[in-house]
Amino acid sequence: MNTKENPIPTREDAEEAVRTLIRWAGDNPEREGLLDTPKRVIDSYSEFFAGYQEDPREILSRTFDEVGGYKEIVLLKDIRFESHCEHHMVPIIGTAHVAYFPNSRVVGISKLARIVEIFAKRLQIQERMTSEIANIIQEVLEPRGVAVIIEGSHQCMTTRGVHNTGVSMITSKMLGIFRDDPTVRNELLMTLNRPSTLGL
Repeated sequence: MNTKENPIPTREDAEEAVRTLIRWAGDNPEREGLLDTPKRVIDSYSEFFAGYQEDPREILSRTFDEVGGYKEIVLLKDIRFESHCEHHMVPIIGTAHVAYFPNSRVVGISKLARIVEIFAKRLQIQERMTSEIANIIQEVLEPRGVAVIIEGSHQCMTTRGVHNTGVSMITSKMLGIFRDDPTVRNELLMTLNRPSTLGL
């Protein structure tokens, strides 16, 4: 958070921090192959953590009322995301499924993917990310219910520590009708497990 007591460091400060890490790792940041590394790392971090600069409420505020009376499940499957574990700052790579049961308003489907991206592009734990996505959709769209299911591979346990590869973590958050009505929840889960018929 950028405050008077806690200002955001300058880009020069950030690049110098990368040089410090290079020296700490045992290499020389003045070596030819590493001269531009601090700049490249900060460029990458600007992309990795761009979610801090975006307001998810603004993304979800653009809705449509003319939906021909549609009041059934809206589901966007297989939203690929890349995030970073807040404990080790290494990647979490996975897939999110986002569903909501509209009351009267719907949102463009690309906006659901944007919401996943906004929260993914922050330092995260998967449990909180799952809740944040579900809660903001419920708050802004006020649907009858929201469901978010995320499956992620965490490099904090595949490339370090226990080095356990091939493991994925699944989290879910069900709100409203998805939590309270087993019939609707089962319909969602059946739809998620149904093979695609698009032939793509």
